[in-house]
Amino acid sequence: MQKHKWLILTLLAVAQFMVVLDSAIVNVALPALEKALGFSPADLQWVVTGYTLAFGGFLLLGGRASDLYGRKRILLWGIGGFTLFSLLIGLADSSTMVIVLRALQGLAAAFMSPAALSILLTTFKEGKERNAAIGVWSAVGAGGAAAGVLLGGILTEYFGWEWNFFVNVPVGLAVMYGLAKYVPAHIKEESDKNLDIPGAVLATTGLIGLVYALVQAPEWGWTSLGTLGFLAGSLLLLAGFVYNESKVKHPLMPLSIFRIRNVRGANLVMVPVTAGLMGMFFFVSLYVQGILQYSPVETGLSFLPVPITIGIVSTIASRVISKTGFKPLLVIGSILLTIGTFMLSSVSIDGSYMANVLPGLLVMAMGAGMTFVSVSVAATSGVPGHEAGLASGLLNTSQQMGGALGLAILSGVATSSATTAITEGTAHSMAEASVAGYSAAFIAASIFTGFAFLIAVFVIRPSKANAAQKSEAVSLH
Repeated sequence: MQKHKWLILTLLAVAQFMVVLDSAIVNVALPALEKALGFSPADLQWVVTGYTLAFGGFLLLGGRASDLYGRKRILLWGIGGFTLFSLLIGLADSSTMVIVLRALQGLAAAFMSPAALSILLTTFKEGKERNAAIGVWSAVGAGGAAAGVLLGGILTEYFGWEWNFFVNVPVGLAVMYGLAKYVPAHIKEESDKNLDIPGAVLATTGLIGLVYALVQAPEWGWTSLGTLGFLAGSLLLLAGFVYNESKVKHPLMPLSIFRIRNVRGANLVMVPVTAGLMGMFFFVSLYVQGILQYSPVETGLSFLPVPITIGIVSTIASRVISKTGFKPLLVIGSILLTIGTFMLSSVSIDGSYMANVLPGLLVMAMGAGMTFVSVSVAATSGVPGHEAGLASGLLNTSQQMGGALGLAILSGVATSSATTAITEGTAHSMAEASVAGYSAAFIAASIFTGFAFLIAVFVIRPSKANAAQKSEAVSLH
């Protein structure tokens, strides 16, 4: 395994890229999908929501299953399902079939993502080596959404919406072959195979209910009976899950993992970070296409500086973190995220990409590169190998909850601000009102990332370079 571990990392990164890509790539293809399959406006959002619900709802179960039943086995089954459902979506001839298959694709992704990250954690020993691997993983995770917009634009414009899904098939088959050949069958998995079924049901239904409430809240209204009912029901289910975990002999999520302060802190940081970033990507895409009148390909190219910057910064950050620890980078990264998202609030009806979009994207991307590396290291440091899947599932769950929360709240902020601009007469057209809404959403996104900065400062504890790293540094001099 040691001989092939960097090849394994490449395969794992590609698997994660597929997961992240498919949460973003479809956004650019939605108009083409609507036209081709006759989606109603109300049903179209379920192409995105169906994937998000299943992915967010089953992540904890996916992470624990990889600990119990073999990370390699779970990952291969997950990629196999993801690849099959991608093929079937491309062949689908009805809106209902697309929505159902997108949910199944999200279910497969919920088993893929934590299994892949837990294989990474058990393949690379904690310290400098793992930090470098997490740097690659974080660059893929943080840059995948932006790359998805670019690739989605190219595929939709030149090949058709189906190829947003067909592209997964050869990639998925190649990754499965590589993983089957080079990843050992068992890496520090649990010897006790008892799965906490009541805990799995409570966690999954609770998380699905929470994501559904957050996604629907802008349409239903935050104080509507439907929103409050789903929120209350999901919180009761999740409270029942926590109670169940404290009592059962073989918990789905051993609560002891939260005794590690930086695991708690890192998951708390991840929620507002992804809340700000997911909303930011969504509204930048709307502004560039709707106001600046960019084509799908031009929109994709406008995001290209983001994954490039994140890739460069993540690589540097993974080297620096071994010397400084993760807290300084997490603090600086969250500051840059906050500044970058706030800079985007300068968008205007007669603005330009170079003046109003690119500067904020670049600053944000630098912050994302630092933040995703440092928060991933913090969330997995000190976690026993047999709970690596659980730690991975937790971090992914925090990320999905943050994304759903961010899109829901920022959509509400944008809609409310646009309506206010029209009623108060500060906007003289729908385009001006939309821009007022986007600007307000970017300010709200910067408040989210500002919360992440406060958590990084007051909750995260500094990490210490281990003795081996220190002695290595001394010997090099």
